[in-house]
Amino acid sequence: MTSRFTELVVDCHDPERLAAFWCATLGFEVIDRAEGQVEIASWEPTVEAIRAGQMPPTLVFIRVPEGKTAKNRLHLDVSPVDADTETEAARLLALGATRVDVGQGPGRSWIVMADPEGNEFDVVRSLAPGVYVPPAG
Repeated sequence: MTSRFTELVVDCHDPERLAAFWCATLGFEVIDRAEGQVEIASWEPTVEAIRAGQMPPTLVFIRVPEGKTAKNRLHLDVSPVDADTETEAARLLALGATRVDVGQGPGRSWIVMADPEGNEFDVVRSLAPGVYVPPAG
């Protein structure tokens, strides 16, 4: 017997705002709404598809009363598919993200950012044609 990773849940103050940010960032769509909760995904999950094999998890934003108090223990990495990392970071800044310093130091190949509620995420290697360099081997 096994389980499937089906959702990644993010506690937040404003689920609608955060869902809108991540939909714009990832090209996802809202697939479900309930009081104080918004779920987004790149596909419409079905029990049959999930049972057949591991599928990408959905993101669920749930309203909680408390605020964020420390660096995330878990974060998302995003890879631009049609731009370099700096261009993608500029796009995400326009959507409401901020650049943050979590002690990563200078000269890193990734950019640490935070969503509109301060949840850290990284913009990592670009997958854009002409920018992406596959590993040797």
